[in-house]
Amino acid sequence: MAAKIIYEKSRGLTDASFHYCPGCSHGTIHKLVAESLVELDILERTISIAPVGCAVLAYNYFNCDGIQAAHGRAPAVATGVKRVQPDKIVFAYQGDGDLASIGTAEIIHAAHRGENITVIFVNNAIYGMTGGQMAPTTLINQKTTTSPYGRFEETTGKPLLVSEMMATIPGATYIERVSVHDHAHILRAKRAIKKAFEYQVAGKGFAMIEILAACPIGWGLSPVDSMAFIKDAMVPYYPLGLYCDRAAQGGAQ
Repeated sequence: MAAKIIYEKSRGLTDASFHYCPGCSHGTIHKLVAESLVELDILERTISIAPVGCAVLAYNYFNCDGIQAAHGRAPAVATGVKRVQPDKIVFAYQGDGDLASIGTAEIIHAAHRGENITVIFVNNAIYGMTGGQMAPTTLINQKTTTSPYGRFEETTGKPLLVSEMMATIPGATYIERVSVHDHAHILRAKRAIKKAFEYQVAGKGFAMIEILAACPIGWGLSPVDSMAFIKDAMVPYYPLGLYCDRAAQGGAQ
């Protein structure tokens, strides 16, 4: 009797090996994005935008067209691509140092204009690729290479709550925060990512999915302990859930 395939790599991913560190969440998130594109039958007309950061080589992994943008500028590039080719599905894939610091203006104004794009926002509370520096999302007392004694609210303020902020923008259609620290939350993250792409296909406007993710090397933790850090330290400050779904509520939130 022939063996039955019960699982295989999504054709939304290329055969290139990931360059990410052991325990990094980018690989899991790439998988969820790729599966969503295939299940919605939009892979062949999708264009990914990857800026500078750990995901700078994302175009090597997604089996669709891809463009690299300058640091923080992915929403601006995505806007240009979508306006020139409105029949394409365009998504930006950004880390927290990229989106919440260097590219804050770009993400806010793309949402304010209601651009019909999808943004995958990976929040690991640190600058991963450039040396583990403190990011706008770094938690209070969290140690980084530029806050070796921990982050102090009196000098650097509180960590930036991006989803809460973005949900206040009238042009934002769908904002949700999810996590990938265990299997149940990975499944929820997949549903949110897929829904964000469904909204773009339907022309419903700007959608951003924030994903709490691990950076074991930057945090100085093992992959297993990094999952616990997301659950025990990040989730309490960054509550998971739906922050905005104006399309589901007739345009009002």
